[in-house]
Amino acid sequence: MSKAILVVSFGTSYPETRAKTIDAIEGDIAAAFSGYKLYRAWTSRMIMAKLLKRDGIKINTVSEAMLLMAKDGVTDVIVQPTHVINGIENDLMKEDALMHKEFFNSITFGNPLLTTEDDNERIAAVIAESFSYLKPESEALVLMGHGTSHYANAVYGALNFRFRDMGLGNIFLGTVESYPTLDALIRAVKETGAKKVYLAPFMIVAGDHANNDMAGNDSDSWQSRFLKAGFEAECVIKGLGEYPQVRKMFVDHVKQAEKMSNA
Repeated sequence: MSKAILVVSFGTSYPETRAKTIDAIEGDIAAAFSGYKLYRAWTSRMIMAKLLKRDGIKINTVSEAMLLMAKDGVTDVIVQPTHVINGIENDLMKEDALMHKEFFNSITFGNPLLTTEDDNERIAAVIAESFSYLKPESEALVLMGHGTSHYANAVYGALNFRFRDMGLGNIFLGTVESYPTLDALIRAVKETGAKKVYLAPFMIVAGDHANNDMAGNDSDSWQSRFLKAGFEAECVIKGLGEYPQVRKMFVDHVKQAEKMSNA
């Protein structure tokens, strides 16, 4: 029997954030599971093509990684996504992996970052602790999530409610591509009376969205829009994967998957 863990990420073309996030998550998982061989796959073909052309770095797709593991004699696989939610990317990843199930004794999937209420509670605590320096009477934190048309997008609204429930009425979570929208966030922050807004990505990597959609000079960037609305706005370019507590959550999800595979 040969066991392996396949860590699946969306990917990033930013090498600095990759080292601090995806590489760091994989490193923590490898350290916690020395009896497993570690493999990597990404799901964004656009990013993989860019990396190959620009840097000569070849990253496997999920299908390519599954075939490589089969060739290497791996019999049992835990597939651990670094996706934030159980959205479209995660559904497609599972389909791609299961296309090759005849080559393995077992394929077990670990959960994305936010799957259970315990996960939501843990991430809210991480954010609260990491931004404990906020002055509640005059400062607010606005987190930028990706957002999706998938029903899993409801997680963002649930987390907003959880922040309120924890007494953190000055922390808000919105999305680039869905709801809550930036307009809704600006209205909500205005109601708090805050003068200064900190903006931070609620994504595993601080890549294109964080550097351009959130912190870019474009008039439509979140920072520009908050400045235009009369706030002082400061960006914190730090992906979720940079927080040790978040990486620990992924390690714990692999442990849960391992228990399922051994059951």
